[in-house]
Amino acid sequence: MPVSTSERTPLLDRDQDSGPFAFTPEQLYKLVDPKDPNLLNSYGGVKGITDGLRVNPDNGLSSDEGLDSHRLPFEERRKFYGKNVLPDVAQQSFFSLVWEAYKDKTLILLSVAAIVSLAIGISEDFSSRHPDDEPRVGWVEGAAIVAAVAAVVFTNAINDYSKEKQFRKLNAKKEDRDVKLIRNGKEQQISVHEINVGDIMLLEPGDIIAVDGVYISGHNLTCDESSATGESDTIKKNTLENNGDPIILSGSKVLEGVGKAVVIAVGPNSFFGKTMIALRGSESDETPLQMKLDLLAEQIAKLGICAALLMLITLTAKYFITAAMADEFPDIADILPAVITIVIQAITIVVVAVPEGLPMAVALALAYATTQMLKDNNLVRVLSACETMGNATTVCSDKTGTLTQNKMTVVEGKIAQETFEGLAHLDSWRSKISDAVFDVLIEGITANSSAFEDKGESGRVDFVGSKTECALLGFAKHFGVDYRERRSAVQAERVYPFASKKKTMTTVIKLPPNAPAKSDPNAEYRVHVKGASEIVLKSCNRYINANGQIKELDESGKQQVEITITMFADKALRTIGLAYKDATSSEAKKFNDDDAPNDNLILLGIVGIQDPLRPDVKLSVEQFKKAGVFVRMITGDNILTARAIARDAGILTKGVALTGPEFRAMSPDEQRRIVPRLQVLARSSPTDKTIVVTRLKELDEIVAVTGDGTNDGPALKLADVGFSMGIAGTEVAKEASSIILMDDSFSSIVSALKWGRAVNDSVRKFLQFQLTVNITAVILSFVSAVMSDESESILTAVQLLWVNLIMDTLAALALATEPPTDEVLDRYPTSKNASLVNYRMWKMIIGQAVFQIAVNLTLLHIGPAVFHLSDSPHDKAALRTIIFNTFVFLQVFNEINCRRIDDHLNVFRNILNNHVFILIQLIVIGGQFFIVEFGGVAFGTVSLTGTQWLVTVIIGFLSLPIGLIIRLLPNWCVPEHILNEEVKPMTPEKMVWQSAYADVTRRMRVFNALRKPPRKLSNKPKIDRSSSSHSNASNNFADVVRGAMRPSNHTS
Repeated sequence: MPVSTSERTPLLDRDQDSGPFAFTPEQLYKLVDPKDPNLLNSYGGVKGITDGLRVNPDNGLSSDEGLDSHRLPFEERRKFYGKNVLPDVAQQSFFSLVWEAYKDKTLILLSVAAIVSLAIGISEDFSSRHPDDEPRVGWVEGAAIVAAVAAVVFTNAINDYSKEKQFRKLNAKKEDRDVKLIRNGKEQQISVHEINVGDIMLLEPGDIIAVDGVYISGHNLTCDESSATGESDTIKKNTLENNGDPIILSGSKVLEGVGKAVVIAVGPNSFFGKTMIALRGSESDETPLQMKLDLLAEQIAKLGICAALLMLITLTAKYFITAAMADEFPDIADILPAVITIVIQAITIVVVAVPEGLPMAVALALAYATTQMLKDNNLVRVLSACETMGNATTVCSDKTGTLTQNKMTVVEGKIAQETFEGLAHLDSWRSKISDAVFDVLIEGITANSSAFEDKGESGRVDFVGSKTECALLGFAKHFGVDYRERRSAVQAERVYPFASKKKTMTTVIKLPPNAPAKSDPNAEYRVHVKGASEIVLKSCNRYINANGQIKELDESGKQQVEITITMFADKALRTIGLAYKDATSSEAKKFNDDDAPNDNLILLGIVGIQDPLRPDVKLSVEQFKKAGVFVRMITGDNILTARAIARDAGILTKGVALTGPEFRAMSPDEQRRIVPRLQVLARSSPTDKTIVVTRLKELDEIVAVTGDGTNDGPALKLADVGFSMGIAGTEVAKEASSIILMDDSFSSIVSALKWGRAVNDSVRKFLQFQLTVNITAVILSFVSAVMSDESESILTAVQLLWVNLIMDTLAALALATEPPTDEVLDRYPTSKNASLVNYRMWKMIIGQAVFQIAVNLTLLHIGPAVFHLSDSPHDKAALRTIIFNTFVFLQVFNEINCRRIDDHLNVFRNILNNHVFILIQLIVIGGQFFIVEFGGVAFGTVSLTGTQWLVTVIIGFLSLPIGLIIRLLPNWCVPEHILNEEVKPMTPEKMVWQSAYADVTRRMRVFNALRKPPRKLSNKPKIDRSSSSHSNASNNFADVVRGAMRPSNHTS
């Protein structure tokens, strides 16, 4: 309906500071987000916009606007509305990344321990009490901790820096492209960065629109706004007078037609620009692993301090009791050095207890995983996202471009009375069709089309145009047909473009002499028609069969075709009818330019087109289900299409399918109740996706979100882990995501899940190993020092340094570099609140620590008798060496034992796949051999005999059978909530039960509403029993029922 002149009078408040123009950037942006045609009408329509922006829609801007000796062209306009360039993101310097990595509680604790250790070690080395025959190596422990901290900090910083560099390289494409516009009354090509608000832009098929605009004029301009809105249906642009959609969004793509638009927003003020800027600079929350590590580090530090205080009190008490029992009490000159020595030993306990290798293990595991994930087509932008993904409990996926290929494809059809289902059966169908029928079909597809092939942004050649036409050309291309060759072989006489009223497109071509399947021998022209199947079917009175025979299409035949159309529609396929007819020269002369000759057609067939699933989606969804990860689909498509795709993918089982408006209308409490069963959300807006993610996070879910469009940006940023598509994804989606799928494959998310779980497992394996060593070393040092006459530990400081190297750096390398296997998908996600060290791990840690302490203390007491050693200095050194060697080999074999953190018995499974683990074990064994045999001066060792070597290795080997026995210990006395730390997903049975319960509740509400007694009508006028009153009563009754059943508008 045309808009009246009075209605189009601008309603702007002229007192607003709109500068030299009638509109501020904020006022113009209100037209775009959300689209508001009524507001455009209040601004005076297109004329009001162009007048307010001081531009003539026919001539465009003047190239020398505002040009003088002091100012550049468009300087005033750009100062007010901005340039079409987004401000650069300030890249963090390497040293700022170093500082960020250092701000970790564990690293700060280690730094304090290193300073204390260095101060005491250096003072001890140069004190008068230091023996002359021992090397001055007291500083080494502190220096080793400093080196470990530096290694962790620089590893993390280098990883973050390289990932950011890779991301920038990924986006380093030709952003500066040329666009067409009108200036000075002439068509010009300029850089996209030079567009101004007020420019008159020309749009053609294939253009990626870089700015927001308002449609002025054109022909059949159709845009794909799926990347911005999530709506896969194309949007036809038209003026307000024609009740069309005049708002053109930046980031959308022109599919067909041509048009002219006035630019209303550029750069950071545009829809695309605001979305990009909104995603910058937000800090990510601490990941579950980081929070657990911080808590564990604090607990270990507290335990270490308690052990040190206990040792300080015990040794001090022992010293003074011994002194009191002596004949002469020592003077202050003797007491002071002894107390200092005791304090040093107590502080050493703290240093030994601190897990300096823990942050290194995490850093190495993440660095190794992200490097290997890149080979699996996962570019990790945020390092912590890798381990967060391992505990993901739900994946919220976009449909278009993520689950599907974002490419309409012919998936089913019935052509020439022969059917096919799926692309795999096309060749079989082709073998049943005569060449003549096939040639007519291909002729109609190629000639009756305006789509064409072109190279896209990614460099891939693809069809550009209407998605329906692209699907049909793709169908022809499957058979090796060159559409250009077929299109150039015919001469188009008349073209009737697709019109929304008629829902068909018709092309009249001149027939070559040898044209196939002529219905009339005298025919010189052929009319090809395609369009909505029911419209095309009504215009047909004949059909062609597989042999090329043309037969009458009676009512029974039409009913059969209608059944086919209904079957396709039930599968959410878009049905397209294909038909043709031949015409003589005299008949062709009667064709007019307004009405297409769509009568008495011959039906070729019906095809069903659909945006098909990616080939790997079904398998990936099954793998996610097996791993206990709940997959949800959130799309802008209609509910029928969404349900059909979700069922096909295996996502929609017994859960709930809702539309965005239905979900949005619920209260937050209702949303929280329904969201655990929500499997499909259709007709959703970007806000809906954000609400779903928010509600899931409120329920303590760890949420991964996938998406490729601009509209997915906020949800990708809000999620714990955001996945964007590297090929089809927009820059907004990539900027918002934490992991980029380089191959756009949904199955790559499964790889990310496996690597995430592998990282978490690696950290836990290392923890199990290190805590065993820590507990053993602390207790052994404590007990041996208390039992020793000299209050000295059985292990020297340098020997403890080698043990620290084994249990920190080398163990971190060995246990943090194990690649994942499919076995990690056989369990459910670990709870967000689960302890980092679970019951099974504590059982192994305590069991192994008790065994190792018992073995070493036994050797300390009965070793001389077992190995026939005397009290000579050499034999005493031999005993210390035997205990040291036994202690190291207990760690070597326990490291193999720590490859499993569950109750599975085979600790050697897949060990040959981890070459780093085998190499490090060989390095440790080789290093131990050289230390024992040739490191006597530095390490206080002596050479051992073959028998002594054999016995110490065998004792060390006993860690493996002890681990087997510990795993076989029954868990029957342990409560289930302690034993089982997994998050159990919503099962189909539970969804059915909850749905039935909700249904019964709704029915009870209706029943109770109907049972309510009628209100008293005393002192009221007599009720009119007319039909009008009866109608009102019926409406009231319906309102009661609808009100009682309000939450039931979802579909299960």
